[in-house]
Amino acid sequence: MILALVGLGVGLILGSLCPLTIPVTYSKLFSVALLAGLDSVFGGFRSALDDRFDNMVFMSGFFVNGLLAAFLVYAGDRLGIDLYYVALLAFGLRIFQNLAIIRRYYLKKRR
Repeated sequence: MILALVGLGVGLILGSLCPLTIPVTYSKLFSVALLAGLDSVFGGFRSALDDRFDNMVFMSGFFVNGLLAAFLVYAGDRLGIDLYYVALLAFGLRIFQNLAIIRRYYLKKRR
């Protein structure tokens, strides 16, 4: 847990020191990829709390979710349909569900 927090801190510091701008043409793809990554991270954290964490499941989910999200955005752009809304909705819903389960876990543990 400490290693994850240290990694988060280092990532935040490096991100603030190395300003990076995303072109507007890639903003849809980046937003979906970010949510896909966050979904995998919160899902992995949730499974670690349940003592069911498997690194292969986490890594495959991280990349498969990202690739599927990128494909949805690409296919939607080619078809002229905003399919990235579907990915944003799905990943956003899963993130909030995982956060709710994590919150309940810590509330039960606190009691």
